[in-house]
Amino acid sequence: MFKKNETVRLRIEDLSSEGLGIGHSEGVAVFVKDTVIGDEVEAIITKVKKTYAFGRLVQVLTPSVYRTIPRCPVARQCGGCQLQMMDYEAQLSFKHGRVKNALERIGGFADIPVEPVLGMEEPWNYRNKAQYPVGTGRDGVTVCGFYAGRTHAIIPVPKDGCAISAVSDQEILSIVTAHMQQYHIPAYNEAEHSGLMRHVLIRSARSTGQIMVCLIVNGEKLPGEADLVQALCTIPGMTTIAFNRNSDRTNVILGKETRTLFGPGYIVEQIGAVRYRISVRSFFQVNPQQTEKLYSTALEYASPTGEETVLDLYCGTGTISLFLAQKARKVYGIEIIEEAVADARINAQENDIRNAQFFAGQAEKVLPELYREGSGQADVIVVDPPRKGCERAVLDTMLLMAPRRIVYVSCDPATLARDLAILCDGTGYQVLKVQPVDMFPHTAHIETVCLLSNTQSKKKESYITLDV
Repeated sequence: MFKKNETVRLRIEDLSSEGLGIGHSEGVAVFVKDTVIGDEVEAIITKVKKTYAFGRLVQVLTPSVYRTIPRCPVARQCGGCQLQMMDYEAQLSFKHGRVKNALERIGGFADIPVEPVLGMEEPWNYRNKAQYPVGTGRDGVTVCGFYAGRTHAIIPVPKDGCAISAVSDQEILSIVTAHMQQYHIPAYNEAEHSGLMRHVLIRSARSTGQIMVCLIVNGEKLPGEADLVQALCTIPGMTTIAFNRNSDRTNVILGKETRTLFGPGYIVEQIGAVRYRISVRSFFQVNPQQTEKLYSTALEYASPTGEETVLDLYCGTGTISLFLAQKARKVYGIEIIEEAVADARINAQENDIRNAQFFAGQAEKVLPELYREGSGQADVIVVDPPRKGCERAVLDTMLLMAPRRIVYVSCDPATLARDLAILCDGTGYQVLKVQPVDMFPHTAHIETVCLLSNTQSKKKESYITLDV
């Protein structure tokens, strides 16, 4: 076995789910950041475990045919992108393999065809939301950027801006840091829990061009607040400026108190024919261009004809629910976060969608209660759970309800494969379609939409009814 600080030569054979290159030396797997499949590299062992080790890239001896020059000069230091040094088509191939391998090895599905990943023609500057920590550099100058991987050391955004964030972000950050210098506003010091400016949250809408800035502050007020608002309003599209107080000693970015300094307190994005109101706390997919592909796939798999009742679990602000409501008879959404439910109801009103209702509660509690109360069934159930996947109680109740179709939207191939194995274990459900969507180019993340059909269902009319 290796010793720490030992130098090894490796050929990178694969990538981990976190985007770390995997090579073998003396039969032991070594994980090395910033490497690409096919690279021949020299690495120094940094950490040794019982059956594997981690290494730090020293040099690329022979570059892979898939290796490319990162667009961002700090891509290696920054924790935001793991795959910028990898050709984009190779990234899509890797992500396709992640989904397929998870389904085979974890789920036990050997013969499910996985569609090619839906990628982007221009996979840059796609993020509509970024949360920039603010700190003080070694020279005492205020910096905004992103945390280096697995640390809270801030890597400043390059002068040309972040390669995957909105183009306008850099101008906003420049205005904020200039204001801090002018008014001698100290950046937040996490270790000492001192200073004022903690984060700058920026959201932008691709379809409308509207921009929101939220200043997260360790205090009640910022010096020169009105002047900062005036300066930010010179940026085209500036629609909302908000102040969020977070005086807690925590890693959670947003505090509980938010007040609007300028504008209506939200921005508006449009996906397809549906307009969504997005506030500071609203969950919304960060890549609107790919979101339309994701939701269109979910709608296609749900296949509503105007007669179906659809149950949308983990519905968030109703983004998928409202997309489905355009063609379904009735859509019911369930979400644990009450603020998100409030946003969903507003979005339904704004779009004059009257066949969608939203309820606050934990899916793993609400769904079994509905079934026990004999509230009926749904024709289609859509689930879009967090990374940990669905709770077992949700899966079990879905099987008892036996909808004709289940559409599973996942952000983690491993938990997706685990849940699909449960849903298809002698239940009559089969996975018919699997469509990966690249929502996060240059990272190791991948979204997947799956269609399950109930081959044993004999129900023709099965609706769920909920009491408001």
